[in-house]
Amino acid sequence: MAFSFKNSKGNTYYLHSTTRTLKSGKQQTLYFFAKAVKDEGSLDAVPAGYEVIESKNGLPVLKKAG
Repeated sequence: MAFSFKNSKGNTYYLHSTTRTLKSGKQQTLYFFAKAVKDEGSLDAVPAGYEVIESKNGLPVLKKAG
């Protein structure tokens, strides 16, 4: 089951991730929220060291905890 976040407006978003290869050859993991659960990349929990916050316009964002 994908991690879900319900914002102050009542919309539910689901956490996903994808891994991209940069031009330098380095792998980078990108985290994003979507309104629907996708088959690939859905995450069951927030990654270690991150927390979910809500931006001013109501969109969920992952922020490094600290």
